[in-house]
Amino acid sequence: MIAIKDMTPEEVANELSQLIRVLRAAGRNDLLLRSIGASVLEELRLEAAKTRLSRLLITKDYRLFLVDYDNIEIELTPIHKAVYLLFLNHPEGIEFKQLRNYRDELLRYYMTTAKMLDKEKIIEGVDHLIDPLDNGINEKCSRIKKNFLSMMDAYTASYYFISGHTQRHIEGSSHIWYERLKIITLPRDLVILSHK
Repeated sequence: MIAIKDMTPEEVANELSQLIRVLRAAGRNDLLLRSIGASVLEELRLEAAKTRLSRLLITKDYRLFLVDYDNIEIELTPIHKAVYLLFLNHPEGIEFKQLRNYRDELLRYYMTTAKMLDKEKIIEGVDHLIDPLDNGINEKCSRIKKNFLSMMDAYTASYYFISGHTQRHIEGSSHIWYERLKIITLPRDLVILSHK
């Protein structure tokens, strides 16, 4: 028998495939999951999704099109576009409670997507969104999600809309805290920005 280190990647994949069949036939998906690991599973999920995901084109006038789905347009109002562009520009994610730190950027996006609106209304709208005691940002994210879900299946849409991602942090041995980030998980190499 050849040692794994002496195998080609194709031979390793073939061996792995056989081992997976053995574990599945034994009904031991738990062992399979443990051996693969959650982070690798997430990477595999993303790799599998890439073949189904469309490029997202953002035009100079901030219209959003799914290029590989017959150029279907995702229609959003200017405030929804501003929120979407903010989160798209931050692949690391943003906590809703930290939105006030992104006020200027959100204001800039809203001013460029809502050229016909009064400046005072735009400022009022942004201040409404960044208020941690207001539900406005949740409502905007729900509307964005609904628009994507109306165009595609839930699994595919989950890469395009703003969703939750909890990140666990451990400081020292006794302090654990969680970041409740909101992110768009679409790989950024699938985003085409024609406005830059």
